[in-house]
Amino acid sequence: MTKDKNNNFCPLCGGRKKPGKTTYSVDLGEGILVVRNVKAKICAQCGEEWIDNKTAKELERITEEAREKRLQVEVVAL
Repeated sequence: MTKDKNNNFCPLCGGRKKPGKTTYSVDLGEGILVVRNVKAKICAQCGEEWIDNKTAKELERITEEAREKRLQVEVVAL
């Protein structure tokens, strides 16, 4: 199989990964950040989730902004 075809299967259970959305949350110590509607690939069998590098970088940027704001709770939708 090529790398692209292998990327469509879950390395944990062998199920097929399908496009979907997830919720990302992180405890910032001083508060909580929740990002809803995050683009992800989700295993149809076990539910494990993966996000691509571009999305991960956007989440890092959002997390840094939330840290700087020092809010107790921040909820963002992508």
